[in-house]
This record gives sequence, C-alpha cells and structure tokens, in this order.
Amino acid sequence: MDPISWQVNMELISWQDFERVGLYAGTILEVQDFPKAKKPAYKLKIDFGEQGIKWSSAQITALYTKEELIGKQIVAVINFPEKQIADFMSQCLVTGFADADGNIALTTTDKPVPNGTKIG
Repeated sequence: MDPISWQVNMELISWQDFERVGLYAGTILEVQDFPKAKKPAYKLKIDFGEQGIKWSSAQITALYTKEELIGKQIVAVINFPEKQIADFMSQCLVTGFADADGNIALTTTDKPVPNGTKIG
C-alpha cells in the first residue's frame, strides 16, 4: 500500500505548517445559553492560562449540559481571527468530532495538563 494512499483528497502539510496552528488546552469556566445562534449552541468562557481567557460559541448542546461542561478541559484553536456569530464575537474554535448522528463530541485531555499547554 502506498504510504499516503489513505489520504484521499488531503493535502500534506509540513511540520512548520502544523506548528502554526495554535491548538491549546483550556478549562471551561462558564457556560451560557446562546438563543440568538442559528443552531443550538452555548457560549463558553475558557481559561487558557498564560494565553488568556477567551470566549467561544460551540454547537454542543445535544451531548452536554451546561453543568457538566464547567471544569472540563478541552482543546481549542486560539490563533484564528475573531468571528462574529449573531451578536457575539467568538475568540477561539473549540474542537471536536461528529458522532454518528452529527452531534459534536469535544476534544478533551484524558489527564489534566496546565491550561495554555500547546498540543505537540
């Protein structure tokens, strides 16, 4: 098997490209309802340690309650430009994977790491 044949329609990137993506661990401090979002979503306040506290909109209401999100450590891209979603400015992109029903399961750490730790 060709070593890159599994990468159907996927452009290869260099290690330098990967290093430019700001994927960091952060802990969710606060969760708010976001009724103005087009699709059901929460507003998340996330602590990224030395990288600061950032807000994000996340369409994760199908799998998570607000209460269970508090204190959860997640992985987010923090070096995208801010994006306006309705009347809210999202400052980072919380990452996750779609399950069989299309609901987003968050990317998390399986062991605690310091907030602001960069993936690598």
